[in-house]
Amino acid sequence: MSNQRVAANKIRVLVVDDSAFVRRAIIRMFENSPDISIVDVASDGLMAIELIQKLKPDVVTLDVQMPVLDGLSALERIMKECPVPVVMLSSLTGKGGDQTLRALDLGAVDFIDKSSAGGPMEFGNLLKELTSKIHVAARIDLEKLVSKKPATKTVTAVSPASRGNGADVVLIGVSTGGPPALQTILGALPATFPVPILIVQHMPVGFTASLAERLNRVCPITVKEAQDGESPRPGTVYIAPGGVHLKLRCFGEDLQLKLDVAPDDSLHRPSVDVLFNSAAEACGSRTLAFVLTGMGRDGADGARALKQAGGRVVVESESTAVVFGMPKAVQESVTVDATVPLAQVAETMLRMS
Repeated sequence: MSNQRVAANKIRVLVVDDSAFVRRAIIRMFENSPDISIVDVASDGLMAIELIQKLKPDVVTLDVQMPVLDGLSALERIMKECPVPVVMLSSLTGKGGDQTLRALDLGAVDFIDKSSAGGPMEFGNLLKELTSKIHVAARIDLEKLVSKKPATKTVTAVSPASRGNGADVVLIGVSTGGPPALQTILGALPATFPVPILIVQHMPVGFTASLAERLNRVCPITVKEAQDGESPRPGTVYIAPGGVHLKLRCFGEDLQLKLDVAPDDSLHRPSVDVLFNSAAEACGSRTLAFVLTGMGRDGADGARALKQAGGRVVVESESTAVVFGMPKAVQESVTVDATVPLAQVAETMLRMS
């Protein structure tokens, strides 16, 4: 594909995929786009690095599995030699989900499960998702993203000094930039954290289990994917499975987790708003919620319900949030109880819980 001159206001994208079908499909997706232009394509990682250095694209889409130089190896070199925002295209779930999470650790902005494009309707959804994530990637502060990479070794736990006694549960809502941020936070929490932690991380089906397993391996605190009907325990983190909402409800005098596909009209499933709204009813003023990096407004309506019920809401500061969309929307919706950088979130959780 020849390097075409494009309008200055268009986002210039390099497509890297070993599948000629996928390369052609993405070119067709954006051939009439008013704001995105495919400047070239590459079929392996080495070719990608050469083209990035030559063309200096605004965003790269990068396949995980490729010949010559695979996606993860290519990504590692790209972030060291010619940093550029990267959106991973993966058809891997289950075991391969760990590879995708490794890509996020290495500095990828986000990923898309391209295996979901099984027909015209799904293909349209893929185009919508890819367009959205390319726009986000093009605006990313790359230095902020790279500095967010978590340590791969065990980190020192935060000392549970003067903590409060006003929470029965801690909630976290997060999206783009979330997995490395969660590892930073959970890696600093002691295994004896005094209350359960419930997390909604926007991810498709098949990847949240890998996320939970990965975090459980590297963090002192226990991390698992939430199961319907279980009672949340202190010292345990519950991650909402992709494709269903995680809700908190009262079961007698105890709390219970509920997995539910309703409401089916929410933009995200799992949804931060759905979790927050359920906690407002179940725990009211004894809820402590955190909204971290992510695009969109998910969490803003739920934060309003929590505040009305007497709960407390903390957001990640713009100085560290890879995408400040979700924290900003919450700040515009309610008066937050604190705004803290990522490095202080774990300490804040201990102090306020």
